[in-house]
This record gives sequence, structure tokens and C-alpha cells, in this order.
Amino acid sequence: MVVNSVHWFRKGLRLHDNPALQEALNGADSLRCIYILDPWFAGAANVGINRWRFLLEALEDLDCSLRKLSSRLLVVRGQPTDVFPRLLKDWKVTRLTFEFDPEPYGKERDGAIIKLAQQFGVETIVRNSHTLYNLDRIIEVNNNSPPLTFKRFQTIVSRLELPRRPLPTEQLYSIPSLEELGFRTEGLPPAVWRGGESEALERLHKHLDKKVWVANLEHSRVSTCSLYASPAGLSPYLRFGCLSCRVLYYNLRELYVKLRKGCSPPPSLFGQLLWREFFYTAATNNPNFDRMEGNPICVQIPWDQNPEALAKWAEGHTGFPWIDAIMTQLRQEGWIHHQARRAVACFLTRGDLWISWECGMKVFEELLLDADWSVNAGSWMWLSCSAFFQQFFKCYCPVGFGRRTDPSGDYIRPLHPHPEDYPNRYIYEPWNAPEAVQKAANCVVGVDYPRPMINHAEGSRLNIERMKQVYQQLSHYRGLSLLASVPTIQEEAEPPMTDEFQNSSGPGRRAGSGTAEVKGSERPRPQGPPPPPSPGPARRHQGRRQEVREGGEDGGRRRAGRRSDGGRGGGQQVEVTPSRSRQHGWSPSRVLHVSSRCSLAPLAGHRWNLQIRT
Repeated sequence: MVVNSVHWFRKGLRLHDNPALQEALNGADSLRCIYILDPWFAGAANVGINRWRFLLEALEDLDCSLRKLSSRLLVVRGQPTDVFPRLLKDWKVTRLTFEFDPEPYGKERDGAIIKLAQQFGVETIVRNSHTLYNLDRIIEVNNNSPPLTFKRFQTIVSRLELPRRPLPTEQLYSIPSLEELGFRTEGLPPAVWRGGESEALERLHKHLDKKVWVANLEHSRVSTCSLYASPAGLSPYLRFGCLSCRVLYYNLRELYVKLRKGCSPPPSLFGQLLWREFFYTAATNNPNFDRMEGNPICVQIPWDQNPEALAKWAEGHTGFPWIDAIMTQLRQEGWIHHQARRAVACFLTRGDLWISWECGMKVFEELLLDADWSVNAGSWMWLSCSAFFQQFFKCYCPVGFGRRTDPSGDYIRPLHPHPEDYPNRYIYEPWNAPEAVQKAANCVVGVDYPRPMINHAEGSRLNIERMKQVYQQLSHYRGLSLLASVPTIQEEAEPPMTDEFQNSSGPGRRAGSGTAEVKGSERPRPQGPPPPPSPGPARRHQGRRQEVREGGEDGGRRRAGRRSDGGRGGGQQVEVTPSRSRQHGWSPSRVLHVSSRCSLAPLAGHRWNLQIRT
């Protein structure tokens, strides 16, 4: 019997460790390799030019590798259910192979294709290599439900066998251009990340050359240099499958054993790969994982609808140079450091603007090269305290965190031309600079650069009160009895984001992030263990008065009581008196200074006495 195979490339855009491709080759008389530009991806307005360029480069590299083997990549445009009937018939296909897609959309699509292939009498073979583990097996071991804390997930996978080793490596249709896809490329700078398997393998070798962190798990502090894209970064290549996660896993494992003379590697060596597996497992049977509605694990927080504020955040016009520089880098390069992702995610959601994580997730999906449906949605739920993480009283400061990471503002200056000539002491808060300094820098706040859209310190305090009310309604929250004594503001512990193995110093770097933590006994326990918080300046909660150490222009001296990091920003002063404040241990009143666009809409069941001062 003649065997005419078709291998359908999707995420596994590589030749190495591709078991589905190997199945297509076994005993085949002919093999055609195809990639379908699925309208779900190709027609999406939320897929930006950098991500498209990376994909097309990955396809070109794959095509080049196949041509060296006297084959080629055939790129077909259309919906899979429309494309396959014609291809299966015209090519007399007898075998169809593809890589397993664990996400709900992919499983629904693949189920339809398998049924279609059966109608044509075509054998379908599906193999998994996009995740380390069989996700269904993880769920089965966990009493047929996905583990929703990372600690539980680690416990489950520790009971399983090690991931399968990667396969041994043997040494009319054309890929469209960006212009054909409708993008304008005039002025498009060179790609910081070049797509493709060849680039991925070269980066892997650079990544493994950093043997110190592999042997000792030494994670260096976040610094100015680490905020830029690393030549050993791997996250986009894992996302598109240009690099096998199993190849990365076993290269790390074998190098550690070699350097440590036979010692078994700790789970922390594979931290970011396991976070990736964790979110894949949580999402695989939840088609609503990327939204609030119908999502059983998502806390239903009544976020504000504020399109104008969302647009300012997405375009990097918030008035906070640290936040704006991060969003500018994201738009220009398609990548930002994992700490930067956390800073802007917290700022958009519960930290400052009180806008739904769904909105931020969609912006990341458009702009991030490594945006992965499961990991992107899971990370945004984590950062917004909508799932997985419940220490809502911690948040990133858009001034202090940047200043501690990069005191001289070297990261900000090339990305944000307006405040680039400011002295170091004012680069993170130009609104505090004297008028003469602003004019000398050719950047007058409110004229050349926007005023801060919100007062961070006071907006965060208000949002913490809102989060308290949400969590008081959750019967499963284990810290309810301690909510009354929650400090008014903290800086965020470190949840994961979607940049697996993007730093040359090693995966999951956490030390020195500049976060702060509560000291004392009155601290609610989160449900599920997040990664350990990083060392940073402490905040002492003493009754209703706290001392705050900020990395301000004074070098970090202590300030007692209320402090604003966000400047006045041309907004309004609002005196807010919670009518049940003493019952919950809140201070009886506080004066907020917020932008007129910052919503102060009360939550259900709580009265606010508002006195607006123009």
C-alpha cells in the first residue's frame, strides 16, 4: 500500500525532537510538509507586526532546513476545515500527522480535522512534544482536576516519571511577506529577535555557556543590562516551537549533573519550564481560561471600564517614565523583561488603574513575541489577584521600583526621548523637578510630557480597600480573619509572566527585584505558594501609622505616614471617608489626589462619603 504522508506544522516549527514529523516519515512513500495560516491567527487584529515577523522568519528558516533535505514547506492560506478536504483529495493522502495542542481552541479544531480525515479514510497520528508532561495524566493523578497552586503542581509532577527524552537528531506555495499580510514596513527597525530553529539552537548554546547559574543556581540582581533583550533569550522560540522544551530540559539536566558530579538537579533549575506546564495544565480543559465570564477559577472583580486610560497605558502615555519606557520597548521590540511585565500589569489592574486583566492580556497578545494563550492568561490572572495569587495588599511602585532597578535611568532615556535630559534625581518623577530644570531639559510636564494620570500611593490604597471587599465575599479565602489588619500598601511579590528563559543569567531570576514585604505577625497567608518574594526595603505596619522607605530623590530616607509617589497630575482632591472604617481597622479618612479619569465608583454594599475639592 502506498503511504502518502502530510505533516501539519503548527507550534512545533522545527525538525529536531518532532515526534509527529517522525511518524509522518516512517515508511512513507511521499511526504508533504504544510503550514496553514489559520484565520484565527492570521485575521486577528491583536497580533502585532513584531510577532508576525518572528513567525515568518521561523517559517523561512524551517523552509530552508527542509530544502536542504530536498523538500520544502508549503504554506496554505485558509481555515483548516476548508483547506484539508481539497488537499487530502488532490494529494491522495493516506496519513496525516501533527503535534498535540493542549489548549481548548486547538483541541476543538483538531477534533474537527480528525473527524474530517476519517471521512476520507486518512489515518491521523497525533504526538505531544510541546509540553514536558502529559497534561491529562497530571489532572488524573490530581483526582481528575487541574492543580491550581504551583506547590500542588510540583507535588504531582514529582510523582510522575521524568519527561520523555527528546528524539535523536539526524543531521506553487510560498511564505508570504509582511506587505502581503497588510503591514507597512517603512521605517521598521531590524528585528531584535530573529525567528527560526537555527537561531533557537544557537541561542540555546549561548544559554548553556552560562554554567555558573546552572551549577549553583545563582540568580543575579535585576539591573539595567538585564532589562534589554538577551542574546541567549529563548522564550519566543519555546512559544513557537522553534526549540523543543524537552531538548532544553535535558540539556539543563545533563549539564547540572556533569557540573555537580552526579547530583540530582533541584526542581528550581527548571522553574520557568514548570510554570509553563502549570499554566498549560490549568488551562487545558477550561475554554474560558482567557476571560472572566464562565471561568470557574477567576475571582469576579468589578473592574472599571476606562478605554481612555487603557489606551494611555498601552501607548506608553501614563506620565510615569518607568511604565512608559516599558510599554515603548514592548511595542518596538516585542519583548520586555519579566519584572517589567509585572510592573505594567500591576499598574493597569489592582495597583493603579483598576482596569480588567483581560484588557492587558489582549495588548500583550498583540505585542509580545512569546505571548502564549495559557501562560499569558494565567499570568495576568495571577498579577491581578484574580486566580492563583491572593496577596492583593502588595503592589509595584511605578517610581521606586524602577529607581532601585536602574538608578540613573539609563533604560528609560533611549526609550523615552522627552524626559531623557532630566537629572537622575528627577528622571523617574519629572513632575517634581523645578520649572527651571524642566525647561533646561526641554521637557515641561503637562506640555512636552504628560502629567501622571493617577497618584500611585493614594490610588493603590483605594484599590486595596476595594480588593478587601471582594475577598471578604469569598468563602474559600483563608485570610479573611486578617483582612482588617492588612497594611495599606505593599510592593508586589513575584508571580510569573510569560518570558520563559529569556535572561542569559538563568531562568526564573528573582533576587534583587526591589519588592517589599510586611514584617510582623499580622499577615494573611496566600492560597497557594507563590515564588518567594525578593528582598527589598521593608515597610513597618504599626497600628494605623506606618513608616515607608522609598527609593526617592533623597536616597531612600524614611517618611512617616502618607506619601504620594505619583505627583499631582492636574487631577482633583477627593476626601474619602469609609463609613465602616473603624470596624475594619481603616484610618477614618484620607485625602486622595487622583486624575479626573480615575474611577472612584464604589463597590456594592459599601458606602463612600466623597467630598470633591477642585
